Amino acid sequence: MGATPDNTDAGTPDDRHEHDVERFIEAWGRMGSVWGISRTMAEVHALLYITGEAMCTDDIMAHLEISRGNASMSLRALLDWGVIARVHRRGDRKEYFQAEQDIWSIFRAIVRERVKREVDPLLVSLHEIRDRTREHGDKPETDIDRRLDQMIVFFEDATRLADRFTGPSGSGLKLAASLLNASDKVVGRVGGRSSKRKGTG
Repeated sequence: MGATPDNTDAGTPDDRHEHDVERFIEAWGRMGSVWGISRTMAEVHALLYITGEAMCTDDIMAHLEISRGNASMSLRALLDWGVIARVHRRGDRKEYFQAEQDIWSIFRAIVRERVKREVDPLLVSLHEIRDRTREHGDKPETDIDRRLDQMIVFFEDATRLADRFTGPSGSGLKLAASLLNASDKVVGRVGGRSSKRKGTG
């Protein structure tokens, strides 16, 4: 997909709309590395999300100028992540795909996948290493043992926290966000009162 000139004032409203879509796809594509996914996969998701339309593989290939193989691999991966779904149209044999539009659901899926792909394998390795340090039961606990235990406890707690926040209903993640917003408001009010008191001194 070629770079789009950054000139939002040019062209018709449709041209400007298309320009904004392209800019979003480019920006979301750059975020792919943060997810731990390919740029193409992120761009396919971005296209489906920002347009809100169900598209077939051919539509996606044409818009992003990618091969069928790249499109198919990206769509399969996005289906596995749970951020898009298959859509069937009556009388049309083609398979269409549509992105999840609820932003909370999208980010719950991202967090779940990151935990599954990165934290879970790390925990397995940490337990294996810790088991090896305990092969001799009469050996006193070493600093290495204690450090490993601390690391394991931390990641197990983080995993439980992620599970709580990324459950099917999404209430945990929304609750965390609402609590964060509430705490920011409290801090702001306290900070405002403190500033006033200092000013009157």
